[in-house]
Amino acid sequence: MPIPARKSPFAPLRRPDFRLLWSATLISNFGGLVQAVGAAWMMTQLTDSATLVALVQASNTLPIMLFALLSGAMADIFDRRTLLLGAQIFMALVSVLLAVLTWQGWMTPLLLLSLTFLIGVGQAIYNPPWQASMQDLVPREDLPAAVTLNSVGFNLMRSVGPAVGGIITAAFGAAAAFGLNALSYAPLLGALLRWRPITPARTTTPEPFVAAVGAGLRYVALSPNLVRVLSRGALFGFSAIVVLALLPVVAKQNPSGGSLLFGLLLGCFGLGAILGAVINPLVRERLDNENVVRVAFAAFGGSALMLALTESTWLHGLALLPAGASWVLALSLFNVTVQLSTPRWVVARALALYQTAVFGGMAAGSWTWGAVANSYDLDTALVAAALPLFLGAVLGHWLRIPEFGTLDLDPLNRFREPELALDLRGRSGPIQIMVDYEIDQKDVPDFLRLMALRRNVRRRDGARNWALLRDLEHPRHWTESYHIATWDEYVRHNLRRTKADFQTYEDLNRLHRGLAPPTVHRMIERHTVSLDDDVPLIGKIEVP
Repeated sequence: MPIPARKSPFAPLRRPDFRLLWSATLISNFGGLVQAVGAAWMMTQLTDSATLVALVQASNTLPIMLFALLSGAMADIFDRRTLLLGAQIFMALVSVLLAVLTWQGWMTPLLLLSLTFLIGVGQAIYNPPWQASMQDLVPREDLPAAVTLNSVGFNLMRSVGPAVGGIITAAFGAAAAFGLNALSYAPLLGALLRWRPITPARTTTPEPFVAAVGAGLRYVALSPNLVRVLSRGALFGFSAIVVLALLPVVAKQNPSGGSLLFGLLLGCFGLGAILGAVINPLVRERLDNENVVRVAFAAFGGSALMLALTESTWLHGLALLPAGASWVLALSLFNVTVQLSTPRWVVARALALYQTAVFGGMAAGSWTWGAVANSYDLDTALVAAALPLFLGAVLGHWLRIPEFGTLDLDPLNRFREPELALDLRGRSGPIQIMVDYEIDQKDVPDFLRLMALRRNVRRRDGARNWALLRDLEHPRHWTESYHIATWDEYVRHNLRRTKADFQTYEDLNRLHRGLAPPTVHRMIERHTVSLDDDVPLIGKIEVP
């Protein structure tokens, strides 16, 4: 279902719940950025190691790589609002601890990295349910604007938060910055407590956690559009993080450098990001998604080179403007593409894997570029990071980003659970499904092409051991066969079918030459049967 080309970028703010949560998130983002400046600058005071300074950034991003998928699985299974509240409370408590330890003068490099890592864990738990909740807050056509507004909000605070953080750190010390961050969680906690999302009634039992993680991995692995987005996102995160990771070193090496200069440079990056968000609708009208991404990669690479090859503070600030704009253009486009390329049942897990790829790239990049700067120098690290950014622009020839709305991924909602003649439990299984077709020889090539599509959909939605069989004595007779672990999984498998999948179903039915629709056999594998299992239900036995 195509997304309307011209849509007000402020349309989501007409929704009271979105407006309340977005406003509260502004305050929370402000506190987080003040804390980030305090932590990064404090590390420069605790050690001269560029690697340890860069690892402050990595300690915030590494947890997202490690824990985002687990959070995404929980967000698709459990109540998202409860997860959001729990993550916020956890981060607030860690921030209080960080402020107290710093105030008492007990902070060490290892302790600072550990506590910022824990805040990153809270963020890893928070991000997937928050991003997946966008479609609970706004209609589908407003989703690109909502994601962009989230970027605008964060970068609006980035334009002032780091500078304020630098002033607070310089005037009152890092403990004051950490304490302000702890207080900034209160408005968002209040907004989440007031929010009452409308959640659809559950028609199946909750998916087991381990199975849910596997289902998310399987879905993304079998979705070429998502694989392309994750690959490009990981490369962008790995390369572009060099600027944010080493900006404290850029500021410190300046003769007039200090925490205030660091904050002002981060503010320039944030201002560029706001400009990027403002021009985002205009850019998307003139360029397709792939060309937006190519421009973002190339522009960020140019910014990194400018930081490396110039020494002037105002030129550094100027270089950070296109870097911030490219950051928003690329990452917001990746985020929206993942959401619009994924059905609702697995969207939090897909977003989590996207964040795992991007933030995992950032964590690896923070360590890599910090090590390069430590072994050689800052300029070498910036130039080295620019090279994969230019490579990322060229990779679009092979890993092209899809356009929005090319598939209708709303639930098909045509499945009706069959009335069984055996008394099965939800955990009963394994279940074998066989679908019989009658196909003319002239239609076999089209049938095989459609079955290749069907195989991918079946496996993506949970089927195992998929096979296509042809009867040796009756060549017109074909049987599609696959296994599902349990009856509950079989029901979930069918409920995952989307409107985009229905076209293949209709095309297969048109090729079928039987007098009746294709016959579906639902079988349960049995080697031994206890007296309590598989009891026939008298009066309910029907011809399938």
